[in-house]
Amino acid sequence: MTELMLPSPEGGTAPFTPTGPRAETTALSPARTRVAYAAAHVVADPTAVNAPGEPARLDWDATLAFRHHLWDQGLGVADAMDTAQRGMGLDWPATAELIRRSGAEAAGRGAALACGVGTDQPGPSRRSLESVVQAYVEQLDTVQDAGAAPVLMASRALAAVAQAPDDYTKVYASLLERAERPVILHWLGEAFDPALAGYWGYRDPAEAIEPVAELIADHAASVEGIKVSLLDADLEVRLRRLLPEGVRLYTGDDFHYPELIQGDEHGHSDALLGVFAAIAPVAGRALAALDGGDTARYRELMDATVPLARHLFSAPTFYYKTGITFLAWLNGHQKGFHMVGGLHSARSLPHLAQILRLADRAGALNDPDLAMERMGSLLRVSGVDR
Repeated sequence: MTELMLPSPEGGTAPFTPTGPRAETTALSPARTRVAYAAAHVVADPTAVNAPGEPARLDWDATLAFRHHLWDQGLGVADAMDTAQRGMGLDWPATAELIRRSGAEAAGRGAALACGVGTDQPGPSRRSLESVVQAYVEQLDTVQDAGAAPVLMASRALAAVAQAPDDYTKVYASLLERAERPVILHWLGEAFDPALAGYWGYRDPAEAIEPVAELIADHAASVEGIKVSLLDADLEVRLRRLLPEGVRLYTGDDFHYPELIQGDEHGHSDALLGVFAAIAPVAGRALAALDGGDTARYRELMDATVPLARHLFSAPTFYYKTGITFLAWLNGHQKGFHMVGGLHSARSLPHLAQILRLADRAGALNDPDLAMERMGSLLRVSGVDR
């Protein structure tokens, strides 16, 4: 197999040849003992402008094919969320079309689909709690009409206008009363979006654990679960143990997911993870092993992916979407390495090269020869001597 001279994190280049196991991609049944969603990215149309500030133009065939790939690996799809570049290039008109198209694809195969409900549509700025609610409701209707499970995403507009914890309670209580089916709440930490610092009205997320649990308990019939992306396993477990019977904790912790999904004597987390889009074949087989009671095999598979996940989600964490898209390109899920909003430029060449190395070790490369050919083409256009 061809050897490449890859840029190194320390500077310079070093030789690389894949030696890890090739990803298995045969179809799997959905996991039985855990609910698992992979948060999917979107594929930009390489012939469209897709520059910063421009409307998003998608390659719809590749975007929807990637969702079928995730379903084929036994995972549900979480769509129109931060992995799909909400607030970072994917505007509301494109988001609404994505929700409708993904909803039709999911319905056609009876597959699990959850979609993000936010407040990012164009129009007057969200300067009051009622305007935030109205924006949420418009998107909630779009998701419900598409037949998807709604995910009430954390809102930058709400974070900007809320003056106290009670303001969050009022907004969410209003939305939960209007929902036609139980929803998934979404707690996205500051590392993923600095504009969400102090969400729920508390600067320290630890102070918000009990109030969030109380909000859920007060509306338990309307809450299917809560996705927690704080990158703090202890806080997640603390909240998980406070949830009412039947309400799920969906881990969004892309650092500690193996142990959180495995759980302990008090329970476990389910999963709604961006990293699962990058490691879908491995994650699907790990969950199948867990279904069969083989925790050793589950941990062997999942633990091997953690170095890759920690690199993909390294600071600044909100640029993790670039790595997810890059790996999708290496694995043949899209024709080019392009992103809406020009976000493919958000990570350095050494960072991308390290993704290739770690994906190989994790067994997350579908076709190592293709990955090497595509990496080689990027090195050439970047002026790196192979």
